[in-house]
Amino acid sequence: MRWIWIDRFEEFHSGKSATAIKMVSRAEDHLYEQTPLYPVMPHSLILEGLAQTGGILLGEANDFKEKVVLAKITSASFFDHAVPGDELRYIAKLVDIRTEGGLAECQVLKNGTLMAQAEIFFAHVDQSRSQEMALPQENFVFGQGHLSEMIKKARAMTPRDSIDTTTT
Repeated sequence: MRWIWIDRFEEFHSGKSATAIKMVSRAEDHLYEQTPLYPVMPHSLILEGLAQTGGILLGEANDFKEKVVLAKITSASFFDHAVPGDELRYIAKLVDIRTEGGLAECQVLKNGTLMAQAEIFFAHVDQSRSQEMALPQENFVFGQGHLSEMIKKARAMTPRDSIDTTTT
């Protein structure tokens, strides 16, 4: 993954839900590309942060054995803009997991207030299609290094009474 649009996971419930945090910083070049005098984070990058949160959640549910790709954004609504200094809280809940992929209901809270919501469908790329597309055999999106550590830290921070011990 070339860019990661989340800074950290705050909560991670395997196969169920995840909450990730993104702090919008004035140092990010993309803020000035659309409107140089009024820096805002593009909605497309906010959707990418949601997709990464939900995709990582789905990937982890299968121990990252499947290659997970964003297949379709079935709906997305934005109610505000994100500017430097804002905290974005990406919340993804898996509502359907199948062999071909999964569906996530997602929300973005900006400084605690609902800023956006989306429904995202993810697909698993099967081995034959992966070879046909000349994709690497290793999981090209999710590595086991830094990402695993982020998930472990989130699990450690999640209150014990909210952890489902049947899936961890």
